[in-house]
Amino acid sequence: MAAQAPAMASGGTKQLSLMQIILAASAGTVIEWYDFYIYASLAVFFGSLFFPQANPTAGLLLSLATWGAGFVVRPFGAIVFGRIGDLVGRKYAFLVTLSVMGIATTLTGLVPTYAAIGILAPTFLVLFRLVQGLALGGEYGGAATYIAENAPDAKRGYYTAWIQTTATVGLLLALLVVLLCRLWLGEETFKAWGWRLPFLFSALLLIIAMYIRMRLVEAPLFARLKEQGKSSQHPLKESLGSGRNWKMILLALFGATSGQATVWYTGQFYALIFLQTQVFPKTDFVGPSVTVAIALALATPLFLVFGGLSDRIGRKKVIMAGLLLAAVTYLPIYHAMKANAGNMPMLVLLVFIQVIYVTLVYGPIAAFLVEYFPARIRYTSMSLPYHMGNGWFGGLTPVIAASIAVATHNIYAGLWWPIGTALLSFVVGGLFLPETNKTRIWDEVGGEPVVAGALTGGE
Repeated sequence: MAAQAPAMASGGTKQLSLMQIILAASAGTVIEWYDFYIYASLAVFFGSLFFPQANPTAGLLLSLATWGAGFVVRPFGAIVFGRIGDLVGRKYAFLVTLSVMGIATTLTGLVPTYAAIGILAPTFLVLFRLVQGLALGGEYGGAATYIAENAPDAKRGYYTAWIQTTATVGLLLALLVVLLCRLWLGEETFKAWGWRLPFLFSALLLIIAMYIRMRLVEAPLFARLKEQGKSSQHPLKESLGSGRNWKMILLALFGATSGQATVWYTGQFYALIFLQTQVFPKTDFVGPSVTVAIALALATPLFLVFGGLSDRIGRKKVIMAGLLLAAVTYLPIYHAMKANAGNMPMLVLLVFIQVIYVTLVYGPIAAFLVEYFPARIRYTSMSLPYHMGNGWFGGLTPVIAASIAVATHNIYAGLWWPIGTALLSFVVGGLFLPETNKTRIWDEVGGEPVVAGALTGGE
């Protein structure tokens, strides 16, 4: 049995329940994902604002490449902030990442366009995308580890699935804010200056999220690890200087996160871009956003369903099922999307099916990674394969797939990228990854777990 913390801590400081801890940690992560994905919801639009207009197709690809730049640096953010999280603490690391992300996003909303400052416009845009990528590289591992180290062993999949909803909720929030601004201001005003509002809105969200997160204290498992003198003094050396740990990192990458990532980004981002460029008229900005937003809203609760299912039958079974389903059905789904142009209910259904695959592969992944790596180097070790997979394999999916489609003059050829990576992870993960859902992470520090151990005030 998990040891339940008392209702009040010493000095009358009120304790937070486990669900309050989860919501507090998740709120900040939703905002970080919102910040990161505003650009994605405007990627097609930004091609005409920040890049030369001589070749619109080249402008679109450059816009997508700039978006991808933030993903390329995510593993480096995982190393930098992972070290801080394993050395100093989970809470401190994700407070820093939240601040960096919010500032970079707000500054993006102040960048002049190409027409105003020429080549400096895309230069600043790339710079702020890189800063966002570094921040996000440290955010996810901290939030996921923090929740996992507050949760009981038997329900870790379910509770960490809450943090897994944040990426999709952040994307949904970004889509809705952009859509509302465009409808409210009108297309001409939005293109002139209204596109800046979703970015500047991040400043307000940053203040709210910082207030919420400042109320949290350190994760109890990490606190006990430090008390016992078992925390790592050299997390980078232990994580990256060990052949055994590199083997684990590479297996996690090629057996789980690379395939999980391409399924995630195909089902939500590539689906959006495909709708914008191949299904709806290029002047229709409402249809694609509404289609994806409805599908996301309907499917988001399934993260919790499949996270909870992984507690019972295993993380690996759920993830592998999602990978295989995606690989064998993507081509017919996208052919059906093209064939059903103008049929909104059918398009919502087809995107919804793709997001179901997302919830299968993504719902249990945080619990799996937390259980797969030891506590003393968990933040660094789990963040690296996660962000290598989601930054390089997944994050670059739209630009890679779009480039393949342009090069082959075949709008479906880009799907071979997510199909191939999903199959690779299905084979490698199925053969070599262990099942982790019975792992007792508190055994590393001895004694019974403390659930709901974060406090408000006081610290």
